[in-house]
Amino acid sequence: MIEMSFKHFINPIETVKKMAHYYVKEGQTVVDCTVGNGNDILMLSELVGENGIVYGFDIQSTAINKTKDLLTKHGLEKRTILINDGHENIEKHIKGKVHLVVYNLGYLPGGDKNIKTKPITTLESIKKALVLLHNNGILLITCYTGHEGGLIEKKEVKKYLKSLDQKKYNVVEFNFINQKNNPPILYGVEKL
Repeated sequence: MIEMSFKHFINPIETVKKMAHYYVKEGQTVVDCTVGNGNDILMLSELVGENGIVYGFDIQSTAINKTKDLLTKHGLEKRTILINDGHENIEKHIKGKVHLVVYNLGYLPGGDKNIKTKPITTLESIKKALVLLHNNGILLITCYTGHEGGLIEKKEVKKYLKSLDQKKYNVVEFNFINQKNNPPILYGVEKL
């Protein structure tokens, strides 16, 4: 088991990695709702082991193809199902329960900044992902506010998460309050 201790505070991206290493076990089913360049799905594919499965969503075929190449290079493509579709359609592709769902909102790093996640589809996806989560399952959402539309999306995500019934969900916000340049914000949801 990986010990979840910190010598110092780290950014939300690294926190997601630490939490995934702590939480994800061999044989589990997990979801990366925003595949991007494939870094999160690569890590998750290693964590679920040979008997687990990772679903990965992205609307951009460029992201899907890059990720497929990365997974193949590491011999992990058989543990993944890559889906070239919006994450708001998660229930069309996943029928069973899942243990972890990860979102890294915004645009594809190095890609077209005009193609990005949108509040309406992100919220639709989050609502459906919460239904798919096992009890004690975790949903992690990293929001970026430095690009056009990012602050609005973050506000909508936070507003929705604040409305969740505390008897059914624990929700936390990890936010650096003294850093410049719009640091990412991490929301964590645990289904009780």
